[in-house]
Amino acid sequence: MTTTTQSQGSVMTPEQQRRAWWVLSALMVAMMLASLDQMIFGTALPTIVGELGGMDHMSWVITAYLLAETVMLPIYGKLGDLIGRKHLFIGALVIFLVGSVIGGLAHTMTLLIAGRAVQGIGAGGLMILSQAIIADIIPARERGRYMGVMGGVFGLSAVLGPLLGGWFTEGIGWRWAFWMNLPLGLLAIAVAWKFIQIPALPKQQVRWDYLGTVFMIIASVSLILFTTWGGSTYEWSDPVIIGLIATCLVAAVVLVFVESRAEDPLIPLQFFRNRNFTLTTLAGLVLGIAMFGVLGYLPTYMQMVSGISATEAGYMMIPMMVGMMGCSIWSGQLVTRTGAYRHFPIIGLIITFGSMFLFHSLTADTPLWKLGAYLFIFGIGLGLTMQILILIVQNTLPLEVVGTATSVNNFFRQIGASIGTALVGGIFVGNLNDLLTERLSAMAAQQPAGQQEILVETNEVTPALVHQMPDALREIFVSSYNDALTPVFVVLMPLVAAAFALVLFIKHEPLRNTTRILEMEAAE
Repeated sequence: MTTTTQSQGSVMTPEQQRRAWWVLSALMVAMMLASLDQMIFGTALPTIVGELGGMDHMSWVITAYLLAETVMLPIYGKLGDLIGRKHLFIGALVIFLVGSVIGGLAHTMTLLIAGRAVQGIGAGGLMILSQAIIADIIPARERGRYMGVMGGVFGLSAVLGPLLGGWFTEGIGWRWAFWMNLPLGLLAIAVAWKFIQIPALPKQQVRWDYLGTVFMIIASVSLILFTTWGGSTYEWSDPVIIGLIATCLVAAVVLVFVESRAEDPLIPLQFFRNRNFTLTTLAGLVLGIAMFGVLGYLPTYMQMVSGISATEAGYMMIPMMVGMMGCSIWSGQLVTRTGAYRHFPIIGLIITFGSMFLFHSLTADTPLWKLGAYLFIFGIGLGLTMQILILIVQNTLPLEVVGTATSVNNFFRQIGASIGTALVGGIFVGNLNDLLTERLSAMAAQQPAGQQEILVETNEVTPALVHQMPDALREIFVSSYNDALTPVFVVLMPLVAAAFALVLFIKHEPLRNTTRILEMEAAE
């Protein structure tokens, strides 16, 4: 297969390029929906918990969505390779909207979490099929500029999510974080139906890997449960946690055994014989831990510690969006122009490591402008890394399995995202409970007996309530939130360093100048 050099023109015709941008517009709407709902409840969580109760289940509002999304990624990826992606993509949009209705009507934390889980089932399809459809119609040699824009949309969502969450929370109500999805989702369905035109795949007999699917779900669910509950809801030595860890390990071993013998495995183990695929997948897993561990709880941290509103906490994410969106688009353009891509993840992970160090240095007195600068640096690191890793995966394996390859890579990154959210949430909530118990008990011991109960009734605390407290009591909450979160970044730093070491060994391979769809059209 010939490759495109810098001096060559586009391998796509003007008509194919125009169609590609229309398709991209449809996919961007869907990715906006899915990625917005990963972020939108960060700023609303304290108010939701205060209204519905259930502080101990706070992390599940985010984790349920990510967990459902994660287990669906390999399923959608495999189905897309087998039966085609357009109608599957529209079906995922419908499921996402059903989950939005459930969440919008929820009046208990249990029903809210259920709605988020249904949303996640649909979102898994939106995320993976969007990336796979782009790989279907745009050659890897030219895909950088398109994927850079898609990465920019994700960065935009990372800001719009907290902003809209804060705006809804302080205005018409947090339930509109669900209701707004309905008109956007219907628009996405209409655009996808009209503009996504992919030739039908040849009919083939589908031999679904049912055993692999079952054990993939068991391993994923048990992993997220023990990382969510361990150290917070249950002690790490509790039989429940030990049982979940054992279940995860056994299911993972069985999954490897099943997939090594399956005729058409859900997660083909032969992918991992490819050096670039293995390195980028492991690096993506670590990046997911760092990214979602940070984004899931920083908005809450800023509200509690800095005393800003939910909307203002959303505005504070704008520097991260600027860094991420700008660098994603810029690096994508450079990849398309030069064909060189290997150095971007290396530089990006160095910058990401530096941002972890800066976040660890936060104190309750850190000015907001400095926190914004740290977020900008974090965004630069993500923008230089995320989309390039996906591009490498899609370029390194055969065109016929691009959906499965993309989904497996995303599956491990989302496993990292779920672990990151759960891990940070577990450490944060566990630290917070210990610090509040210790500091409130010490304060209560110094108060008259009649005031002691007031000091320890803190199960449903909102940011507004914290900053209406007397100075001494407010200082306990503010310092506890700060001291509970900042140690988390020490845990994340060696993980980012390990990802950096992995991407150093990525081998440069020339970017392909064809796609599965272009080959099908040429053969007609």
